[in-house]
Amino acid sequence: GTTVGAIMATIAVQRLLDVLRGLAGWWSGQRAPETVDLHSLQDALLQLSGVIDLDGLRKSVEEAIGKIIPNVHATAVYLLDLDSGLLRCHGNPLPVLPDEGIIQEAVSQQQCVTRHCPPPTDPVSRVLQLGHCEEDRTVICHPVLDREGSELLAILLISCSRPVQLHYDNLTLLGKHIATCYSRLKQVQTQRGGAMSHTSASRQDSGTIDTQAILQLCADLYDQDAPALQLKVIRYLQKVTKAECCLLLLVADDTAEFFCQVIGEKVLEEEVRFPIDQSCLGHVVTRKKPVTFEDLDSNGKGELQSLVQHVQLGEIRSMLCIPVESKAAGNIVALACVFNKRDRLKFSSADESQILTCFTYTSSVLTSTLAVQKERKLKLETQSMLQIAKNLFTHLDDVSVLLREIMQEARNLTHAERCSLFLVDKGRRELVAKVFDGVVADESENMNELRIPMDQGIAGHVATTGEILNIKDAYSHPLFYSGVDHSTGFRTRNILCFPIKNEGHEIVGVAELCNKINGPCFSTYDEELAQAFSIYCGISLVHSLLYKKVADAQHRSKLSNELMMYHMKVNDEETVRLINDKIPDITSIHPEVTVFSFTPRTILDDQTTLCCLSMFEDMGMINRWRIHKETLVKFVLMVKKGYRDPPYHNWYHAFSVSHFCFLLYKNLRINELLTDVELFALFVACLCHDLDHRGTNNAFQVSSKSVLAALYSSEGSVLERHHFAQAMCILNTEGCNIFESLNKRDYEQALDLLQEIILATDLAHHLSAVKDLETMAKEGYDKSNPRCHTLLTCLLMTSCDLSDQTKGWGTTKKIAELIYQEFFRQGDLEKSMGYRPHEMMDREKAFIPDLQISFLENIAMPLYRILGDLLPGSECVFQAVKANRDTWMRVRETAKRRPITHGNSFDFFKRLDEDDNNGLLNNGEGSGEDH
Repeated sequence: GTTVGAIMATIAVQRLLDVLRGLAGWWSGQRAPETVDLHSLQDALLQLSGVIDLDGLRKSVEEAIGKIIPNVHATAVYLLDLDSGLLRCHGNPLPVLPDEGIIQEAVSQQQCVTRHCPPPTDPVSRVLQLGHCEEDRTVICHPVLDREGSELLAILLISCSRPVQLHYDNLTLLGKHIATCYSRLKQVQTQRGGAMSHTSASRQDSGTIDTQAILQLCADLYDQDAPALQLKVIRYLQKVTKAECCLLLLVADDTAEFFCQVIGEKVLEEEVRFPIDQSCLGHVVTRKKPVTFEDLDSNGKGELQSLVQHVQLGEIRSMLCIPVESKAAGNIVALACVFNKRDRLKFSSADESQILTCFTYTSSVLTSTLAVQKERKLKLETQSMLQIAKNLFTHLDDVSVLLREIMQEARNLTHAERCSLFLVDKGRRELVAKVFDGVVADESENMNELRIPMDQGIAGHVATTGEILNIKDAYSHPLFYSGVDHSTGFRTRNILCFPIKNEGHEIVGVAELCNKINGPCFSTYDEELAQAFSIYCGISLVHSLLYKKVADAQHRSKLSNELMMYHMKVNDEETVRLINDKIPDITSIHPEVTVFSFTPRTILDDQTTLCCLSMFEDMGMINRWRIHKETLVKFVLMVKKGYRDPPYHNWYHAFSVSHFCFLLYKNLRINELLTDVELFALFVACLCHDLDHRGTNNAFQVSSKSVLAALYSSEGSVLERHHFAQAMCILNTEGCNIFESLNKRDYEQALDLLQEIILATDLAHHLSAVKDLETMAKEGYDKSNPRCHTLLTCLLMTSCDLSDQTKGWGTTKKIAELIYQEFFRQGDLEKSMGYRPHEMMDREKAFIPDLQISFLENIAMPLYRILGDLLPGSECVFQAVKANRDTWMRVRETAKRRPITHGNSFDFFKRLDEDDNNGLLNNGEGSGEDH
């Protein structure tokens, strides 16, 4: 520590008491005839620390000796005169050290020497004027050396009675204080550039140092609260310099910033921080020279004017800024700034001397208190981090809530205005943003998750390099994209972007904070907080995702058990029969099975499995993909058993969809447009696309918080993802994998296509692709373009899924009855759960003809029109749909004339059957026969 630091550290009341108690405990084995008054000793040492000349030092030392050692009879204190280099006692010099005696022995040995009744010939007897020596009389000679042990500073001669070890220990402590005091006196002499006088009377210049006032200030600096301590120093400086306002700009070396906690009489609620290199006073730190207000340019004056507006000082007329230097390290620890000297005078060199003298005594206390404050702040932040960890780890069961919590804690911790969180998708090498300023994308109708390439932008740079990025001026940084600001009106000033890593130091996410609220930019301290915070984020995110995987596995297990309980085992007898029987020609099942007007629902249930085998055979897939017959039989039977029995989405629907795919192959030769793997995957997807359908839609799964929603709602297309998962379960069942003979590349492609095509059965997916489909139909199909292949397979899948609308009126009417039976069941369930069903699901509100016409005109007809444009020969399909639309329009007119009045729309179908039987709807159009 510094010279002054040693003084102030030892004068602190508690520390001094601790030292003396330690010495007393160490000497607990001896008994002193006299005890030392600790409070008196404390006052004596406090007086010693405040002296500024040799006379004051001698007086304080003599008083201290009287309190350190009881029963003192005589003392002589020789102090080194800094001007002459002689040891003096009350003006009497000791020019030459004696050649013998106790003084010579003590100085030569550089240690305290004690003599009981020294002889009269010993020089010490003359100095202390010892007469006849009493039996209990003891003389102590204590030399005091400087801190390096190279220079003799003082000789303490004491005549006393019965000294004990405690007294010698206290003398040693006193010697250290004397050495420290000399160090300070030398500094003061150097600053003044003149001699060190023995009398304070010679220091009467324009700025007299009030010894008692500064001594009292030193005594008052016992606060452990840094702002309170600064306030006392500031009040002292305002008084001695007659300034209207004073402030201390403290230097934070770790962040290269000034920070200010107190201005004048006001302790700031939030400390003000700004970079040293951007301040008009930055050069004071580097040059270590005082500056005045006149030395600053207009920008610098404006900077200080804005700073003192915290206390409404008014216009700055004069200013003096003094650098405060640490004597130990030699660096600047603070700038003391005084403003507006009273009586409209200017600050003088005397004021500068007053400030320098003040910090000669107080700088060490100030820096040590700031260090204590920093440690206390660190402790509070550690406790805060533990609380943050507790908060985060209580939300591991819900990733969305956890993401919100992370963003909230990040904003609070760093005082940021906004934030976003990106998760790393390694498979796609993308960053996924699901949280924007604490709002989860899935919860906002106008907000979707954002995906950006992993190597682009600020977040991408951090995700790639793994390094924290602190941008003080966003618009000047080359990676910043200002387009978002322009579109939203938000102004990004600064950014702190940091990686979130797991326990294996792999980057799992990136957090991006915008706009420091209580400062010009994010500091190094914020970076440290962010790095510590990111550790907790990484652990909680990884464990939350792991928790979700475990929960998903439990849900899948529950689903599997549910599926096993619901479905019976495949009939072994039927399996053996189908394996042993020859696969018949497809036309032997029905002669018109290959024409578009044929209705596959006319085939009996026990013939549907055989018909599926015949379609596989007719399309050449069994030979092309080397499918074992036993495997194919088990696969088809397992798929059939995988369908539940809701009114519409059952096995017959899957069989009808697969049959339409077969019709496309037979009549439109789609095998010339698709690859063999694509055609194979398309036909299998048609069979599996509604596996384990429960007779309710995606919206119902989410609103009812079903097990399926728990598994898939975050990804969208809940039912479609479940259908694909069930298809994979069947393929993974022993003896059922019809893809087993494919090579690795074809196998992976087939599974990817299977998922892609099944997900395309979500009408929301189809509607989002309509514009691309229309463009492809207009420009023509490009077989070399992978995007065209994707669009075509999805178009064909949707065409197959809605193919019941391409049949005759009898089939269309029956299908509508099955669909609305399923819809109204869901509506009844929603009502029982307290929800309001959609109109088409509400049997009390649905007007079926209007709903059917809307579906055909807005979904089915545009779909088959695009199909006709792409695949010549399918125009008949569009015409069949159009004819059914026209029939529904006639039905609507009839229904309006005879409305249902008892509130059950499903009874509409009974009346419709009566009208059909009476020939009211058959005018030669739209009532085509079903084969």
